Amino acid sequence: LAHNRRAFEQSVKAWQAAGGKPLILDTGCGVGLSTLHLAQTFPDHFVIGIDQSADRLSRQIHWEGDRPANQIRVRADLVDYWRLLHAERIAPAWQYLLYPNPWPKIGHLARRWHGHPVFPIIVALGGVIECRSNWRIYIDEFAAALVQLGGIPVQTESYSPQQPITPFEAKYVASGHELWRCRVHLPASF
Repeated sequence: LAHNRRAFEQSVKAWQAAGGKPLILDTGCGVGLSTLHLAQTFPDHFVIGIDQSADRLSRQIHWEGDRPANQIRVRADLVDYWRLLHAERIAPAWQYLLYPNPWPKIGHLARRWHGHPVFPIIVALGGVIECRSNWRIYIDEFAAALVQLGGIPVQTESYSPQQPITPFEAKYVASGHELWRCRVHLPASF
């Protein structure tokens, strides 16, 4: 937990130093390409990319031009990170869950974010929550869990990005996979 708290404090300090702009979480950001794309797409926000893998975060990624200054990537366990956000009453404007590992077996439900005990905290943080996957059942389950906890109707939809923002999204688009997403705006409910 100490490592996660340090990563949390480092990222919150960077966000505050940037003026406390509306916050975007890029959860499970992998190599951080999505973090850079989100920071470029939303220059009036601050993006925190979080991943548990030091290896993925250390990989060099191709990026044209200057890297946006309104972002930081940190290594932390998302369960602890979400709980620390909740404890500090920090409500992100957006939460992106892009191509999480779907854990397809029924016995792995608790490993999917919407089946994990931390899911009520994710929902309580509020903001726009967007989840994308090439696995429709994952998105359907995610949406159903959001409806159950948030009480707000959530639709799933087929999604075709104009520009892929993660390596997985680029791979799936190139191979002709159908992509799915759900997006909902939830109020913070601390």
